[in-house]
Amino acid sequence: MEFRQIQYFMEVAKREHVTEAALELHVAQSAVSRQIFNLEKELGVDLFIREGRNVKLTRIGQMFLEHMEQAMKVIDEAQREIKEYLDPMKGTIRIGFPTSLASYTLPTTISAFREHYPQAKFQLKQGSYKELIEGVMHGEFDMALIGPVPKQEKNLIGTTLFTEKIVALLHLSHPLSDRTSIKLSQLREESFVMFPKGFVLREIIVNACEQLGFQPKVSFEGEDIDSIKGLVSAGLGITLIPEITLVEGFPRSTVKVPIIEPEVTRTVGVIIPRERKMLPTVKLFYEFLKDFFSMLDQYQR
Repeated sequence: MEFRQIQYFMEVAKREHVTEAALELHVAQSAVSRQIFNLEKELGVDLFIREGRNVKLTRIGQMFLEHMEQAMKVIDEAQREIKEYLDPMKGTIRIGFPTSLASYTLPTTISAFREHYPQAKFQLKQGSYKELIEGVMHGEFDMALIGPVPKQEKNLIGTTLFTEKIVALLHLSHPLSDRTSIKLSQLREESFVMFPKGFVLREIIVNACEQLGFQPKVSFEGEDIDSIKGLVSAGLGITLIPEITLVEGFPRSTVKVPIIEPEVTRTVGVIIPRERKMLPTVKLFYEFLKDFFSMLDQYQR
């Protein structure tokens, strides 16, 4: 079994079309077909079902693909590790992050890190709370910034970097917009703009309201912070969001008001796999993150 055969097989499986795979690989279609034929002959099974010009994986082909994807990850990781040991300041860090940390926290930390290590590279991918946890556990990310920090995942190490307040965002025409603070119970009859069900920020808000004996009335939903801000700006409801998402300013016609009795907060931190060893560049950034927010916390005190 040759490395080239595996590459050709995976490209054909991805595109379900030999010609398209050949174009992507910059080789002749006949070369791709020949290598697939040789691979199937060596394995003694059919990996594809031919349907005219299209192909589909057989059941055994799907199983083989899953194993080869894992094998390619191992090969890619080995190549990456060797490169980083030769020069750890030029390595690549793969980070997952949620929408709520995309506009300020992540750019700020990366910018500060690159002042010290300008040749370091980043691969960034936004994801939901569940996707970030699974991505770190399965090796898709080296680490993920996340909030709140999960405590019950035995395969992960979670480090809290800071705790942030959840604040109310109101339209300027709202009766409570001129208050210096508001009690959460005062929002009992309000129409809320929230993330859809399954988003952890929604769970934090719902749990806080339930502790006071009411369910928030959700009038509109948005799948990212900017959408939610925009809906509040249009006067379609109020929302509770992390204060850090408003660092760069408020949407038009809105105002931020602190929540008291009770304060609603969430932890924000970084998660890494418990068993997998960090590559040199990843370790540099991980240690930098902890030092950066520790110094920031001391400065704010």
